[in-house]
Amino acid sequence: MSATGTPSRTTHDGRPALTKRLRDAPPLFFEREAAGLRALAAAGARVPEVLAVDGTSITVSWVEQGHERTPASEERFGRELADLHRTTGERYGSVDGEPTAYLGACPVDLTPTDTWHESWVGRRVVPLARRAADEGRLDPATAVLAEDLDAARLGPPEPPTLVHGDLWGGNRLLDPQGRSWLIDPCAHYGHREVDLAMMQLFGGFSGRVFAAYVREHPLADGWEQRIPAYQTVPLLVHALLFGGGYGVQAGDALRAAVR
Repeated sequence: MSATGTPSRTTHDGRPALTKRLRDAPPLFFEREAAGLRALAAAGARVPEVLAVDGTSITVSWVEQGHERTPASEERFGRELADLHRTTGERYGSVDGEPTAYLGACPVDLTPTDTWHESWVGRRVVPLARRAADEGRLDPATAVLAEDLDAARLGPPEPPTLVHGDLWGGNRLLDPQGRSWLIDPCAHYGHREVDLAMMQLFGGFSGRVFAAYVREHPLADGWEQRIPAYQTVPLLVHALLFGGGYGVQAGDALRAAVR
């Protein structure tokens, strides 16, 4: 889910850059994208440099694209993502304590919490499901299933892990050298299966990525069965933003997550 705004190629202090503008941007919209990019960069991820940001725009360094995905580039990305996921924090949620966040153009609550269940379910799944039901995007009888998504269904406890938070195929770029870059994050401290589930929601990542990841940073047993629990938030966001069949998909994910 790319951040809403009009992108254009620009220059900044003589450097090629990309600027996204949104005149009526909601509070901290671009500032939170900048905070996420900086957090990922500090953890060693390859991301565009934030050159300027204000309430209505963000300017980042230009990433030249031009390399097809190869077995080598996919395996390298899997290892790099595993390295990113070794960065941990003290609490779940925001990278810097600010609760305001956006998944695409949809506000989400990243208030720091002591438990992953409160962060993922209490502050995201349940409120988003209720809103989707209120707006007629999700069947109310299905929306209440969000309350049944207990901590056991989110997997064994792990330390709060820095995740990209919106890792669909369009938010990974390859430069002419075949190196992967991450863009448009909803970065936060959460569970690393959030990124892996999102990567499988809309495609764009080969099996080599996941195989390399698991070799480098093994996952707890049953992670494949937890994918629906971690696809609920992006599907609910899509239902709210775009409607269509996303509400049905979100309901299917909720039912699979709690069965």
